[in-house]
Amino acid sequence: MNAMMNAQEIDRPWLKSYPAGVPADVDISQYPSLVALMEESFQKHKDRVAYSFMGKEITFAQTDSLSLAFGAYLQGLGLAKGDRVAIMMPNVPQYPVAVAAILRAGYVVVNVNPLYTPRELEHQLKDSGAKAIVIVENFAFTLEQCLPSTPVRHIVLCAMGDQLGMLKGALVNYVVRNVKKMVPPFNLPGAVRFNDALSLGARSELKRPDIKPDDIAVLQYTGGTTGVSKGAVLLHRNVIANVLQSEAWNGPAMASLGGGEQPTYVCALPLYHIFAFTVNMMLGMRTGGKNILIPNPRDLPAVLKELSKHKVHSFPAVNTLFNGLANHPDFNTVDWSHLKISLGGGMAVQSAVAKLWLQKTGCPICEGYGLSETSPSASCNPTNSKTFTGTIGVPIPGTWFKLLDDDGREVPPGQPGEIAIKGPQVMAGYWQRPDETDKVMTPDGYFKSGDVGIVDDNGFYKIIDRKKDMVLVSGFNVYPNEIEEVVAQLDGVMECACVGMVDDRTGEAVKLVIVKKNPELTEADVRAFCKQNLTAYKQPKVVEFRTELPKTPVGKILRRELRDKR
Repeated sequence: MNAMMNAQEIDRPWLKSYPAGVPADVDISQYPSLVALMEESFQKHKDRVAYSFMGKEITFAQTDSLSLAFGAYLQGLGLAKGDRVAIMMPNVPQYPVAVAAILRAGYVVVNVNPLYTPRELEHQLKDSGAKAIVIVENFAFTLEQCLPSTPVRHIVLCAMGDQLGMLKGALVNYVVRNVKKMVPPFNLPGAVRFNDALSLGARSELKRPDIKPDDIAVLQYTGGTTGVSKGAVLLHRNVIANVLQSEAWNGPAMASLGGGEQPTYVCALPLYHIFAFTVNMMLGMRTGGKNILIPNPRDLPAVLKELSKHKVHSFPAVNTLFNGLANHPDFNTVDWSHLKISLGGGMAVQSAVAKLWLQKTGCPICEGYGLSETSPSASCNPTNSKTFTGTIGVPIPGTWFKLLDDDGREVPPGQPGEIAIKGPQVMAGYWQRPDETDKVMTPDGYFKSGDVGIVDDNGFYKIIDRKKDMVLVSGFNVYPNEIEEVVAQLDGVMECACVGMVDDRTGEAVKLVIVKKNPELTEADVRAFCKQNLTAYKQPKVVEFRTELPKTPVGKILRRELRDKR
């Protein structure tokens, strides 16, 4: 056994940094599909609360029966196995119900950011070939504007109060629609209301398709180097692997929960983001945990008010949210003494934020790293550590990292290189884009992340640069090519370039540099055009006008020079 362990450690030097009890690998063959994982939980934890939302508690058994009905409804539309169904909602109870229904019915989940503009939504619906969409009515006007250009033929409309009971639901919907004016007028003939779909589906029985590990579970869209968003193809086995890897990694911290005590997760990250999809919803399924659904994490007073009603054990978040909460005057209205894991991901955690969080909660931020293409978790700091390391930790069970030079060769020890990742959670490729897949996958099955890192003798990795020109805003990828492509369509723009700039609140922000064709073009014109065509986190924080852009001798814009002079 010792000889075997030593051989493993030579191959994976980071294993010596694993906490006691964390395995080197996980057995992903125990579930043939995510459906099997969910259905086990529905039975095993049927009486437990699965989701808490605005004071309403929804059990695993209720999630089970609602998703069976909704899955049967979707099958009744005549969709074929493997068809894509989009979900465009914030964190409301209909989200996990829709996910379970889509997967149980044999379809593929397409997660959509509900704040997308019509242009962004149209691209994703067309690219994925989604035939149906489940959408909250607050964003129905966006769908209306692009619907004729998409393959979508079936629309299920949700309202914020759908699952809150007749009286409370009606009141919440009235306030959302008429007091807060959060539902712009729309016209979507033929759209079916979510609760009506449930009633229709309850009259028939879900047909059980044969779902295999290599069937597609999720298309998770991520930016592209070409400026076009592309879908990371996540198979059932990819997500299963990441759920089991995450559970094993969290083991040392969660082991101190009282016997039989239900783990409680804060679900403030949006479920359409793969971070919350896996480490909140799917991991919550596996562990029989309760997820506190937060529909709007930007409303910090509301977040803290909600959390004050619960005993919180696990809190996955981005640096921005940790920082905002820790600095809020209502922070101490929450009892943080039960917190076991504060998981930082999506963007770099700043040491000042980590220091303040530890001081205020007694629970250090445990930083991890991953991408949409890795389902998402690839590395993490030990969850039982008492300090903040400033690294992205070590590769999690069953995962290999190596550092590559520009020619794809492994760099010598101590040298920086591009982080390449291999493991059962790595995507099958990009949806219908073999050329893009070939750019990021090595012949021996490693995914090239685009992030440049170094590793220490204990196997802890640290990101020091980014190979791509991507800008990371509060954990969301912004690709300069997409911004430039959009802004170039504005009358009066001759040339433009987009780069990232340091931002205290969001980590990075978008800076846009423009050369005018029309001297009358103003910053207000640019901002109005960006607001119309780009979701909020992609919009420039700084708009700068110049007479020319720095270029190579062959005319390629030197973004790095614009970055260096910010």
